[in-house]
Amino acid sequence: MRHDGGMTEPSELLEIARSLAREVGEMIVRARTGDVTVATTKSSDIDPVTAIDIAAEGLLRERLFALRPDDAVLGEEGADTAGTSGVTWVLDPIDGTVNYLYGLPHYAVSVAAVSGSSDPRDWTMEAGAVFEGGTGRLYSAGRGLGAWIQEPGGEPARIVRRPGPILSRTLLGTGFQYIAERRAIQGAVAARMLPQVRDIRRLGSCALDLCYVAAGNLDAYYEHGLNPWDFAAGALIAREAGVRVEGWDGAPPDPSFAMAARPETFEALHEALSGAGARTMWATPKIGV
Repeated sequence: MRHDGGMTEPSELLEIARSLAREVGEMIVRARTGDVTVATTKSSDIDPVTAIDIAAEGLLRERLFALRPDDAVLGEEGADTAGTSGVTWVLDPIDGTVNYLYGLPHYAVSVAAVSGSSDPRDWTMEAGAVFEGGTGRLYSAGRGLGAWIQEPGGEPARIVRRPGPILSRTLLGTGFQYIAERRAIQGAVAARMLPQVRDIRRLGSCALDLCYVAAGNLDAYYEHGLNPWDFAAGALIAREAGVRVEGWDGAPPDPSFAMAARPETFEALHEALSGAGARTMWATPKIGV
């Protein structure tokens, strides 16, 4: 909603998401030329948070407060902020922190705007942008506006829907949590999936995995144990590119499970994952502001 009580158009939120993702993305790329230090850890002692994660989210919140002070914020590194506008910004200042820490290129800034509920099982995705640190590409989408990819120095180009391959020719992306017991289960599922697909990639950033499915660099993706900020922007970008992004049995993607594939591949992948034991569900955390 606007401050005057009218609805905010997805196009307006999209421009803000693009601007913020690019600004903060360029900031973290510059910061990577110096030393990167671990400030704290999250889900386990091998799940790091860098000082730059914290600084990047601080900058996102500062910019949003100046632009849209009535909006809520749901972010990875800071306290949730309540709002009165009906819009919530879902922020991941560095998706792929371990890659960032080790100097690997697969990391991103993810900025999304949702309306209604701040729970992904009920929210409406309005706009999102993902800045890829290793390449400088900007992926973005607005509800009903399509999905876009912008190369450094170029103009946004619309992502055109392409058909999906059969399951045996599918390049599949996934990810693993940082809790040892859960990783063991996830690894067993991946081992059962490996003979059924072309190959599996674990690149380390959910936001980028979803953008890669949108753009055709991956054919499909699934993961357990996500957070809302991991997939909020990427899920909209994939959907607007013609990708099915769901949880189990047509439910919305949520922190327990999300999968993405083109319609031609989706049902076969859903069946194969179920047969591989991927219906193991993690305890879903309480989320929202």
